[in-house]
Amino acid sequence: KTGQSVAIAVWGSLGPTIVRLEEPIQPLHVNLRTGTVMSLANTATGRLFAAYMPAKVVERMLGDELARFGHRTGQTATINKKTLETFLAETRKHGLSRTRGQPIPGIDALCAPVFDSEGHIVLGILVMGTSATFDSNWDGAIAKALRECARDVSRRIGGTEQVGK
Repeated sequence: KTGQSVAIAVWGSLGPTIVRLEEPIQPLHVNLRTGTVMSLANTATGRLFAAYMPAKVVERMLGDELARFGHRTGQTATINKKTLETFLAETRKHGLSRTRGQPIPGIDALCAPVFDSEGHIVLGILVMGTSATFDSNWDGAIAKALRECARDVSRRIGGTEQVGK
């Protein structure tokens, strides 16, 4: 529906892990494959899981990641705990996580949660594309299609239609 690259991620033993990738006719040239573990702090997928997983599950991983990567986002900007909390609050507010030009310059992404019947996140649906053509607005066409898809998948698995708990 979006004409963009789409991936599915689930929570694995090392964090959010890509389990499926579908590319459009004109694929993106990014180093993303099935089995890729996504950064909790620096990717839309990671931020989605960090926002909706229980804090006790992600807290240590987030701290380790920020320390290990020296708070770098892949560009010249740095990320600290306060900045990350702002991103996570934004994710909860909009029901989507978003990155613009990070961690890969020129690539934007939105990621939406799918919830089970108890309101727990079970997977994330990621849509990504080139910054020049990707509508990364919270209420843009891609965001609307992504939210609709995530709600539909949540309903199909007997999950909640609400955006997080």
